[in-house]
Amino acid sequence: MMKPIIPPVAKEILKQELTADKFLRPTNKAHNEIYVVTAHNSPNVMREIGRLRELSFRSGGGGTGEEIDIDEYDYMEKPYYQLIVWDPTGEEIIGGYRYLPGSEVGFEEDGQPKFVMSHLFKFSDKFIKEYIPYTIELGRAFVQPDYQTTKMGMKSLFALDNLWDGLGALIHQVKNARYFIGKVTIYEDYPITARELIYEYMYRYFPDPDKLIAPIDPIHVSRNSKLIAKKIFTGTDSSDDYKALQKAVRTEGETIPPLFNAYIGLSNTMRFFGSIFDPDFGSVYETGIMITMADLLETKRKRYIEPYIEYLKIVLEERKVAKREAREKKLIEKAEKNKLKSEKSDLKKTRKK
Repeated sequence: MMKPIIPPVAKEILKQELTADKFLRPTNKAHNEIYVVTAHNSPNVMREIGRLRELSFRSGGGGTGEEIDIDEYDYMEKPYYQLIVWDPTGEEIIGGYRYLPGSEVGFEEDGQPKFVMSHLFKFSDKFIKEYIPYTIELGRAFVQPDYQTTKMGMKSLFALDNLWDGLGALIHQVKNARYFIGKVTIYEDYPITARELIYEYMYRYFPDPDKLIAPIDPIHVSRNSKLIAKKIFTGTDSSDDYKALQKAVRTEGETIPPLFNAYIGLSNTMRFFGSIFDPDFGSVYETGIMITMADLLETKRKRYIEPYIEYLKIVLEERKVAKREAREKKLIEKAEKNKLKSEKSDLKKTRKK
């Protein structure tokens, strides 16, 4: 039975915690702001994130069923970071991700990393040795319900795009980061054939020949879906077959889930690690993937990364100017102080005469 979700955290309390030191960057579109917080330095923002995550996932057919979606990964000693998009006009959190660099992850006694993915996926020795130090695990991606429709205008239109602005910044901010890993969700009420055709497309164009990561209890595509896939995937490249996939999914009365669509359009070298059923999160199907940052398509790099680099240049220049002005002000104050001291000295000498 689903518990009632907690009431919203007061906006004034949220604004008090969203301080300048937690600000990451402005968004490219819709005039929003991106912050990075943790449950330890922003406990009230964390509660609001948990409330909105549960609200968002329930609206899609998932969720924890608890009054708030927060777990041990949010509150552990070295907690996951929370990247959020903040609407300064509406004073609301639009959406977010949580993430953890592999350089900060702990390990279980069996040698498996304490990533969120670990309760569903097994990491190979090769991945642990050669990839984890350069990896960022992403999870709990959400856009709150009010911003999933046209209700909020431009703010809604660019909600997901704003989140990707944040990921573009992480590529530069997290030292030695080369890969994103994470899970992509399909809800239980999504048509089986449509879901399995997405898997077949992923197997075909984004394989994992090194078996870096594998689901503990993998989902197997039915013989019927394999036959359908063989008939519809006849294009000469991934683009042609993706159009065929979109058409096939539409005949099932659905569209490809937004995050699948977004990730597929990011890079030609994405890796697909298979899928697994997760009964603990509203009975959903989870798919493991990895994106190599260096292989992002040029259009995505220009859209999400280059504007951040330009923003950093402006910030650095502003800091240089501010330091220079501060130095000049100090010199002027010192000169005035010395002048005043000299004038007092001269006045004393005059009086003595």
